[in-house]
Amino acid sequence: MLFLYGLFAYLAIMNGYAFLLLGYDKRRAKRGKRRVPEKRFFLTAAIGGALGIWYGMKTWRHKTLHRSFTVGIPYLIAVNLIVVILLVGFWGSRLNG
Repeated sequence: MLFLYGLFAYLAIMNGYAFLLLGYDKRRAKRGKRRVPEKRFFLTAAIGGALGIWYGMKTWRHKTLHRSFTVGIPYLIAVNLIVVILLVGFWGSRLNG
């Protein structure tokens, strides 16, 4: 059970960070300052923060015209979901096994 709490805490932290990172980049873009590299957004999305990136895109209307984001982030949401389902299923089978 502790594993599941840890997993969901990790996902909450990653998605919160991703959401705030997109807002931070939007603010930097408006001010003409140095921006967050797109590679960092995709890395954050790939390691569990894809939903936070997507919500950030919708909330701040940022990166919504970039095809790599409009296609890549939903794809990474699906990948994140599959990984979570597999981890939870694996953990459940270990408890019952």
